[in-house]
Amino acid sequence: MPIDYTIDHEQRLVHATAHGVVVLQDILDYFDAVSINDAAPYRKLFDARTMEPRLDDDDFMVVAARISAYAQFDPRGAVAAVATTFEAVSALRRYANFFGGEDRPVRLFDTIEAACAWLNSNRGPG
Repeated sequence: MPIDYTIDHEQRLVHATAHGVVVLQDILDYFDAVSINDAAPYRKLFDARTMEPRLDDDDFMVVAARISAYAQFDPRGAVAAVATTFEAVSALRRYANFFGGEDRPVRLFDTIEAACAWLNSNRGPG
């Protein structure tokens, strides 16, 4: 699977790593796994440093619709995404536009260390 993840219920943290080609179904499967495991309120570290996103505008509309449906899971935890390639950064910026907001912080980073430090400062109610 192009998106591997671990869910730490004790730390209330989801750590996902996307590698290689990632398509819409991979993202939807990840969203479903987080929901099924009752981890929507948890903080999320999404490592996309080796991700090669293959998403078109229609795919992003599906992602936006799914995210809108997940709004019922409130509070939702902060998301720290790490990317270093132009393609991954661009895809994650689009994602952040759908998912972020005052009640749900989403930030992009270029190192895991910076992302973890930020996540640790955003423990919030989730």
